[in-house]
Amino acid sequence: MDHRFPISRRATEQTSVNTPFQCRSCGSAQGTLVLDLGIQPLANNLLTPADLGKPEPKFPLRLAVCESCWLLQITDLVPPVQIFSEYLYFSSFSDALLRHAKQAAERCIRDFALDQESFVVEIASNDGYLLKNFVGAHVPCLGVEPAENIARVAREQGVETLNCFFHSQTARALLLSHGKADLILGNNVFAHAPETNDFAAGLRALLKLTGRIVLEFPYAADLIEHTEFDTIYHEHVFYFTLTPLIPLFERHALEIIHVERIPIHGGSLRLVVAHQGMHQVQPSVGALLAEEKRKQIDSLSYYLGFASQVFEIKDSLCALLHRFKAEGNSMAAYGAAAKGSTLLNFYGLGRETIDFVVDRSTYKQGRLMPGMHLPILPVEQLLERNPTYTLLLAWNFAEEILQQQQAYRARGGMFVVPIPKVKIV
Repeated sequence: MDHRFPISRRATEQTSVNTPFQCRSCGSAQGTLVLDLGIQPLANNLLTPADLGKPEPKFPLRLAVCESCWLLQITDLVPPVQIFSEYLYFSSFSDALLRHAKQAAERCIRDFALDQESFVVEIASNDGYLLKNFVGAHVPCLGVEPAENIARVAREQGVETLNCFFHSQTARALLLSHGKADLILGNNVFAHAPETNDFAAGLRALLKLTGRIVLEFPYAADLIEHTEFDTIYHEHVFYFTLTPLIPLFERHALEIIHVERIPIHGGSLRLVVAHQGMHQVQPSVGALLAEEKRKQIDSLSYYLGFASQVFEIKDSLCALLHRFKAEGNSMAAYGAAAKGSTLLNFYGLGRETIDFVVDRSTYKQGRLMPGMHLPILPVEQLLERNPTYTLLLAWNFAEEILQQQQAYRARGGMFVVPIPKVKIV
């Protein structure tokens, strides 16, 4: 029997829905709506000025939790090919992410004793920002990247890259062409794969018996507890805690042998996964499961206050920005990030409030933010135009950005940080 979502707890502002739910992991029909973000454009679909006369694709964006396995997931899927065939997020434009990748690669090489006889595969390898560290250490590796434009950049940097999506069929093809992997990496991709059981089956098929899988993704407990609602967008299908991942991997004869919390992207998990029984399970797994049990992650009460917190931030931020604008202040935004698209569109912040957005990525400059169509300019425009306030959309890299923008701040420019609580720095 289909389980239908209850009416929203803030019905005056949230859409009432009556949609069948089916968990994409365990198959349960028991689900509850956590947050309805309305009809949203694709968060990384940065338009050109020539696109303004064309219809802009928009889709419902709703977050629900499965009451059987407790997996958070969006309910309305967009075909991945529509999102990832051409992509404008290049990891190498973040200094913090480059440092993180280098440290992670060095640790894997050391801890797993990788050498010239090993084979490493990275799924969603982007522009080679991570794998180039393995290339430099003479560890054979291969990237799997669905966006052709990004795969091309990776190849130009000397990283062998296969241009396709990863699923179980891809894994079987790689077995024939390259053999099994000692290490499979997946940074910020596991949550993007709608067919999560097929993805896990592909991981198992490609992994050597003694090999390991290392996955990183934003931690849903941080999303809930720090009100990081803007990390919800169509390409993020899942928002993982450890609790639902144990049975997901067990279905595919895999097990989580280590887990750690890492600060990147507002709080993430790093999992090490292996074939069942091949490596000792570390105490970190049981410790985090026990912590999630104490927090009642396996109960509806943990999730049902989230929407109210999102609206509290909305009321606070919009009132502040509208007051600044009414007082005659100029205002910009920093970071043409996907999370920025979610925030701007859900809060209805457009050209009446924000004059422009700046971003370091040359691939994004000259384009327009989805939905709100704010122009994206080079970062140097902050000093050139010197807006009084700048809304920090890429708040997950706040430390890096504030350091880079010391000259703007020295001139009196101030940043408004929206998450987890509105503050001015």
